[in-house]
Amino acid sequence: MGGVNAMMGVLRIKTGMGAAGGPETIGAKAANLARVAGLGLPVPPAFVLPIDLGAALLAGEADAERAFTDGLAEGIAFLEEETGRRFGHRRTPLLVSVRSGAARSMPGMLDTVLDVGCTSESTRGLIRMTGNPRFAWDCRRRFLEAYAETVLGLDIASFRAKRDRLAAEGSAANDLDFDSEALERLSFLYEDLISAAGETLPDDAMEQLAHAARAVYRSFSSERASTYRRLQSYGDLKGSAVMVQAMVFGNRGSGSASGVAFSRDPSTGDPCPVIDVLFEAQGEDVVSGRGRPLTEKELAANAPRIATELGAHLKALERHFRDVQDVEFTVEDGKLWILQARTAKRTARAALKVAVEFVHEGLLSPEEALQRLDTVDLRNLSIARFASHPAPNARGIGAAGGVAVGRAAFDADSARRLAASGESVVLIRTDIDTSDVAGLAAASGALTAMGGRTAHASLIARQMGKACVVNCSSLVVHAAAHRAELGAVSLQEGDWISLDGDSGEVFLGQLGIETERPQSLLAEVETWRRNRAKEGRHAELGAAE
Repeated sequence: MGGVNAMMGVLRIKTGMGAAGGPETIGAKAANLARVAGLGLPVPPAFVLPIDLGAALLAGEADAERAFTDGLAEGIAFLEEETGRRFGHRRTPLLVSVRSGAARSMPGMLDTVLDVGCTSESTRGLIRMTGNPRFAWDCRRRFLEAYAETVLGLDIASFRAKRDRLAAEGSAANDLDFDSEALERLSFLYEDLISAAGETLPDDAMEQLAHAARAVYRSFSSERASTYRRLQSYGDLKGSAVMVQAMVFGNRGSGSASGVAFSRDPSTGDPCPVIDVLFEAQGEDVVSGRGRPLTEKELAANAPRIATELGAHLKALERHFRDVQDVEFTVEDGKLWILQARTAKRTARAALKVAVEFVHEGLLSPEEALQRLDTVDLRNLSIARFASHPAPNARGIGAAGGVAVGRAAFDADSARRLAASGESVVLIRTDIDTSDVAGLAAASGALTAMGGRTAHASLIARQMGKACVVNCSSLVVHAAAHRAELGAVSLQEGDWISLDGDSGEVFLGQLGIETERPQSLLAEVETWRRNRAKEGRHAELGAAE
């Protein structure tokens, strides 16, 4: 088959050179990154195993296994040549990320495995190479977590329990505060958990890579990915590609960071970037919603050069793709790298404003803007606000605009059950995992104790048109007991709660809602439609003559 034969020559991506192939072949993530690399922006080198190869491999086709093995070997040789490091080496180790990518974006639904190649020897090699044992052991424990959950299919709760217990013993807020000794100890505790589960942890880098790539291919068929495709009517997607990329490290030291940036506000459409960033962290810490990221203002104050450079890249990418961009980035020892760029998920309200602004800026013609708005229900579009505005009971960060009023639910099953009985629901979680997507779909809004505006949960909430407030520090959720504390007040399942996804304010009880239409923006779109109709009539008359 064509996809298998194509793997006899690896599809490569590096700065200044993009890969051949479109989203249907190598996935949207790799196809977009190839365009970013072609612009000359700083992109870590990568290679891609195509979608068709994964389908053939999982189907057990005879030629696929050889193509898969040869493709990995050829691709790693390319990365070693580009980076000057060696995969699994004990002195100059190369680590890689193994990323997914369907033909259309499915944020957080498919699996990724970071720090692959972090064998016991490579961990020691990272210490020799960088002189930073904390960084090396942090990479090791992160790899063990990801491999155990994604490749071996182990329940990650036992790993998190070990991590949390160790944090409590050391009076650390979380694992981001661990020193090198704690991270080394945690790594060995993780190895013991894997052994106790009867699983084998390979200490060979190529074996780790092969297992990780297979797991990423398999993740396309997971329950959460299947649910998301059903909800988004993505039934035509055939599978995921696998992109293997040289790691750049946001957890390498105080001059390193990981983050996600939007070229414009995806909730309102306002022409200002929205950035979440965590220093001394990897990207998973940001998108999972576990940490409290810094904002664009805080980034500018703490790292003005990086903020300026990132802002320039966001403008360049928006101009190139002619759409709002959702960009994943890493700063390693002061150097900015772009890891991903994709069309940003946005609210209907933002979609309308962006379309109008892009016409004003000359990025789109009115006809192109109308095509972009074809899937937006402008007839029923309104901006919701609370009719009264009492003092809020708590505050978080507004992550998806609009307001929501509903009965409290603390897991996806409860949210669906309450919604099925005709109730409006607010899903309340410590952080919303991508497996909660069905519960989020049933809810009117979501409230979390942790997370940022660019976490996967926030992206999905915006795409679904759900109001969302994250990082509500006074919220403590007891999901198993179906209750929470909001400051000094206890909140039970079924209690009314109201939240404002613009301001981040949270209110106990049931507030009234009022709406208004964005009349000036809608009027401009209607003018485009009238002009299009007029031009169509003139064309028909011309043809008749």
